[in-house]
Amino acid sequence: MTSVDIVFDKFHFRHDPKWSGRLGPAEGGGMLLCVACVIEMIDSEDIGSVRKSFALSGISGVLRCSPGALRELLRQDNSVSLRFTASLLGMLQTVEDQATLEKVDQVLVQLLLELQSELSYRFVLDEIHKQLSDQLGVKGFLPTFNFLGNLVEAVPNVANSLVTQYVPLLEHLCSALLYPDEALKASVLYVWQKLFGTAGGSAAQSLPVAIRDRVCILLLQTLANASSPQLINNCVALLWLLVQLGEAVSVLMNSPTDQIMCPENQNIHADNGQILSQNQEQQSPDKCPLPLMLKKLLMSGDETLQATSARCIASVLVHSPSQCSAPFIKADVPEFLFDRLASSQSEVLLWSAYSCLVLLTEDPLFFSQCHSVYGIESLVRSLKEALQLTNLEVPKQGLLLLTEILERQPPSERLFPSGSGFDAVSEAVLGGVSSSCLLVATQAVNAASALFRLNHQSRPVQYGKIEGLIETITNRFSELPPPSPAHRRSSKTDPNSQASRSEGFLLRALVCFQAACRLAEECSSEPVLKENTFTAPSKHSHDQDSLESLCKCLLRCCDSVWIPTIIRMCEHAINAQILQYFYSILSSMFTLLPSFMLVFANKLASSGFYRLPLEHKGLLCAGNRHPYLNSSCCGFLQKLSMSLLFQSDPASGSCQHDVEEVENLLLHNLPSLCCRLSDWPSLLCEAPGLQLCEYKGPRATQYCLVIILHLALQQGDRLLPDQTVFSSVVWLLHSVQAQGSCALPRSVLRSALYLLAMTQDKSPNLDGAPLNCISKALSSCQSFPSLYIHHPALLHFIWHYPDLAEKYGPLVLELWLNKQAQHGDAEQTMAAILEKGESHADEGQDQEQDTETMELLPLIEKYPSVILTLLDMVCTREAVLAGRALAVLEVLIRGQRDYEADLCANLRPALLQALQRLSVENMGLGQGHTAQAVNSLPLVLKLLCALQASDPPSSSSYSKMDGVHFKLLYHVSNIAGRLKPTDTGSLLPALSYLYCCLSLSPAHCTDRAVSVLLSNSGLMDQLQTVSSSSSAPSLSPSASPPSALLCCSHLLLSSLITLQHFHSAQVQKSISWSLDTAVQRLLVQKRNTDNLLLVSYLRLLQALLDADLASAVVRLSTGPGLVGPRPLGVEDGALYPLGSRGAQCLSTALSGLLLQKHELLLRASVNCLSSLLGFLQRKSPATAKYVACQPWSRFLVHCLLSSGESAQLHPATLRLITILLQHGSTSVLWEPDLLQVTEAVEKRGREVLSEEAAQAIRLLLSQIQSSVLQPPLTEEHKQRVKAVMESLGLQMPSESCSPNLPGNIVRVGDVSICLSDFTGKAG
Repeated sequence: MTSVDIVFDKFHFRHDPKWSGRLGPAEGGGMLLCVACVIEMIDSEDIGSVRKSFALSGISGVLRCSPGALRELLRQDNSVSLRFTASLLGMLQTVEDQATLEKVDQVLVQLLLELQSELSYRFVLDEIHKQLSDQLGVKGFLPTFNFLGNLVEAVPNVANSLVTQYVPLLEHLCSALLYPDEALKASVLYVWQKLFGTAGGSAAQSLPVAIRDRVCILLLQTLANASSPQLINNCVALLWLLVQLGEAVSVLMNSPTDQIMCPENQNIHADNGQILSQNQEQQSPDKCPLPLMLKKLLMSGDETLQATSARCIASVLVHSPSQCSAPFIKADVPEFLFDRLASSQSEVLLWSAYSCLVLLTEDPLFFSQCHSVYGIESLVRSLKEALQLTNLEVPKQGLLLLTEILERQPPSERLFPSGSGFDAVSEAVLGGVSSSCLLVATQAVNAASALFRLNHQSRPVQYGKIEGLIETITNRFSELPPPSPAHRRSSKTDPNSQASRSEGFLLRALVCFQAACRLAEECSSEPVLKENTFTAPSKHSHDQDSLESLCKCLLRCCDSVWIPTIIRMCEHAINAQILQYFYSILSSMFTLLPSFMLVFANKLASSGFYRLPLEHKGLLCAGNRHPYLNSSCCGFLQKLSMSLLFQSDPASGSCQHDVEEVENLLLHNLPSLCCRLSDWPSLLCEAPGLQLCEYKGPRATQYCLVIILHLALQQGDRLLPDQTVFSSVVWLLHSVQAQGSCALPRSVLRSALYLLAMTQDKSPNLDGAPLNCISKALSSCQSFPSLYIHHPALLHFIWHYPDLAEKYGPLVLELWLNKQAQHGDAEQTMAAILEKGESHADEGQDQEQDTETMELLPLIEKYPSVILTLLDMVCTREAVLAGRALAVLEVLIRGQRDYEADLCANLRPALLQALQRLSVENMGLGQGHTAQAVNSLPLVLKLLCALQASDPPSSSSYSKMDGVHFKLLYHVSNIAGRLKPTDTGSLLPALSYLYCCLSLSPAHCTDRAVSVLLSNSGLMDQLQTVSSSSSAPSLSPSASPPSALLCCSHLLLSSLITLQHFHSAQVQKSISWSLDTAVQRLLVQKRNTDNLLLVSYLRLLQALLDADLASAVVRLSTGPGLVGPRPLGVEDGALYPLGSRGAQCLSTALSGLLLQKHELLLRASVNCLSSLLGFLQRKSPATAKYVACQPWSRFLVHCLLSSGESAQLHPATLRLITILLQHGSTSVLWEPDLLQVTEAVEKRGREVLSEEAAQAIRLLLSQIQSSVLQPPLTEEHKQRVKAVMESLGLQMPSESCSPNLPGNIVRVGDVSICLSDFTGKAG
């Protein structure tokens, strides 16, 4: 025998050459093999095991490297092939060397695979069976059993032959398990393991039942007494295969303990050498041994055994959870599973334990024995670890277990009595929601839904943690792919697609959000939870951990994220289940924060959330489909409608019957309203027939439709075309009356009226029968205000038809004016919650009131008769309503808006009639008349003032003080003379009106007016009373007349003085006035005096000075502070009653007032200074010169010209300089004063100058040219002045002594000011 050939020379010479062959690659010559030599070597006892092993290695190499070569040799004679096989089988019994045995095992398997002969397989099985039958024991059969296991694994057909044709051999295999040698048992179990696991377990299905049951019993006995790791591992491996068979599970679980367990202590050895011992207690007959064995495996230190044990438990429970779970629970297996969760990080073990516990939770015994309470902490801790693993199936399964426990836990047993436990589980769930895997996040959302149950809340309730979970779930929406038709198709066809997973997450998130809303509702109904009584004192100041904060979070998330997300999804694909939860959530929003729901309801309705659920009902719920979606939609529409109903008319909310009526109509008819919107017109026009129930039937459905159409349209959602709505409502009214009833339910009639008003513009005008039908329907309601809805369209609808306007026009206008703003701070607060911003409620209310007033202007433009109705309200109605009507008329008069060219002329006669009537009532007020005249008089007078201010002064009515103007002036003056001085509300507008009449009219046209006023002793007494009381030292400030009244009195006196002087009118009664007091007020008390009052003092002094202080209207009194001691000197006598000292005091006071930054005060001061210097010039030129040249004047000019370009070119500043130059003042210099003004004019140019400023500059430049300045002007300066004059135009100063300004009236508070009285004068 050579080193490369398998030939034994001692035997080879006698062998037939046909059994020899060179096997291997042709180019290398290959190996010489003699089969006969190999057989003789194997059979010979003289040849050592080393040679045999070498020969077997060569055979193995040939079989591996030259497939088919050996088969060709053996195929020459089948008996040789069988002898070769038998020889190898014999070696398994005779060879003791382990390496050689392994070679024999390997070659045998390779040879049989090479031969691929059923005969060979049968021969081998027969030989093994024969060996087992011939031997009394199985002590030496360990190699044979190992070979048999390997053969079954390599050739699956052998397993099928074994279980069908070699049952006796299987019996021997069962009997071998009774042998005490654990290595032998392990080899036998190896064979059984391959039998049950080969060919997909098909062989096990053919195994005789008796054999299978015996294997189960023997396996349990073997496992119960096993001590070697190999035997334990093989037992567990076979057990895993058996528990996957339902019949085997039944046998394993029903095996009596006394057949399995031994009373002695048994040991289980772990791989690491650790020995776990357990005393076997005497078990009751009904106790099953398998749970105890698996529990012992869970206690081992081998994580593989632990994982397999958990998998076995899970497999047993899957086959029969109702029967098998109780023994495991009673054996405390859940406790040990939870312990493994707390101590292991193995993915396989964690997943197996999670799966096993999920199945155990199906049995109520799991919870009654408090396993959930025991293990929840371990579960939460393991979840946090599992979320860090790369295998995301593990945390998904763990979250499933947490969900099952939270859902099945009895309410009586609390899992989280303290806040720390709830914090821990919420953090674990939060980690799951934040997982990158959407499936894990979806399962975490499921867990959150269960966690939001009331019985799982700690004390105090951790609202902040709940809010954090909601916000995290909401934030995941941004990661979801946008919906598309392609995604929808993939979600239907592939449940594992991204679209399907996104849809699943969204659905579970909706369920979770609904659970949070339900929790908030439940907590709000329990005071202890609502107030969170047990919250630590340090947290009471923080609003983040409160129920209100949670409700705001839910509302904010719903408004900003959930609603847009669902709407986008519905645009591409409609999911009935998602919509069901969505509408249920929207319904919950109405109960979370009731004070904010009005605005939320408005936002929903204005965003199409009437149309949306109605369309979904028609699309998905017709034919009794999706009843839960229908119920959810109806609940939402009901709450939305009732909320909008209360908002649209809070007054109707006070009538409980109307509210219940609408609620019942919606409640009984919304569920059956499952048709498309296009079918509504036919429903509205359907003949109702017999109505058996008040809230059910076709007529009730029509009423329900009308209410929904009204509430939707009120928010801008036109569910049907306007013409369709209009005609349908008219038909409905006609149909009701045709049935013999004129009275619709009040709420329905109210909605019908609103719909008619809103859809009138796009519908044909009504006439004849339809209009009578509407009028009859409105008349059927005993209280028209209960039908009123605050909208301009209703005003236009009523006033559009003369019949309706005559009957309801004044009433609907009164309701409009009486309507208070119903939007309070709730809207602003709601906006702040949704947008986290702030707003100002007061500004919003002011804007709303202005808007309501402006809404009436188009109505008045279209229907002028409304003006007379408003005027009648001003004159005859209560103060509040009359005041609002006045406000509307004032806005109308100020705006004009071209309603009519002669609006003022048309209003004035009506006002005259009202004034005449009020004058009569006012005269008889003390004889038992009502106080209505007192209430209306100030309003009429205010309206008269507003009319006067808007009437252009160029109108013909002012050119001749006669006709209506004169009559109005006459009656106003008479009324003013008869009023009490304390009646400021009427006296103030009366005096203001008289003053404006005199000031607006040209002087030559006011002779009659002045005579009438001066002859009215009552008016003069009134003026005397007002003037005297203001200066009386004995009166307290509270008893003094209001500043505005005193201003009007002064202004009216100034006009009377000026016009009496102009017309030389006769004065029947003069007024006493203290000049000394007036000057002292201007000089000393100006800081404590209102600027407007100072202006009126200056205007009155100006008029008196222009009349040389000798007016017949006013008798001036003076004092030593002005004229000095008697006898008077020459100068004091000439200037009496002002005196030289008074002139200086007045000059000083005017200089101080000129520096005040007040437009009217500046103009009045300049005019008064001009009149003072004119008076002094006429009476004492030297004094005039002295006053004009005071050093203070220089400072005054410097200050004014140094205040910027606007002050330099101000008309008052320019006139002041002109006045000083006219009176020879040396305080004005060319440089820098006049040069500064000239440069400013050159820089600005004529285009940007007002006409008043341009005229003032012309007067100044003309004065410069005619004055002698020190030093004198150079020729260059003169040319420069001339150039500026030419740039301003060719108009000469003599052509216009005063600026050509319009005589507008401005309102300063309650005082009317004629700007013409404050236009500058040159001197």
